Amino acid sequence: MEKKYRLKPDQIKLLIKSNQGCVATDRITVDGMPVGYMHREEPFNDDDSGWRFFAGDESDLYLNLAQNHGYHPLNVLCNFDPTIIPYVESEYPCAFLRLEGDDAFEEVDFDSDEEEADDSLE
Repeated sequence: MEKKYRLKPDQIKLLIKSNQGCVATDRITVDGMPVGYMHREEPFNDDDSGWRFFAGDESDLYLNLAQNHGYHPLNVLCNFDPTIIPYVESEYPCAFLRLEGDDAFEEVDFDSDEEEADDSLE
């Protein structure tokens, strides 16, 4: 079954200059939820930005199913949630959690060797 993304290709505008990609859950790209948590880890290749975006309410079960997330151009994710734009140039490793009721994020600890980031998503 093909995914029905919240934004159609003709709605995507150039918001940032980047040819790199990122991973985002369908809670953002399909369901239209704002980014609630994002972290940047070491990119796995030159085409990867290292950014991983989550709505913040995804369960472990949801996250473990590959069909619930996808790899997208970073500019596309900025179109889904423009509030991430001020943070996309942050150096890895880093992590940000959306402030409650706000369009701003606060930096939080992120250690890619531990499951702390996953715990903040529950």
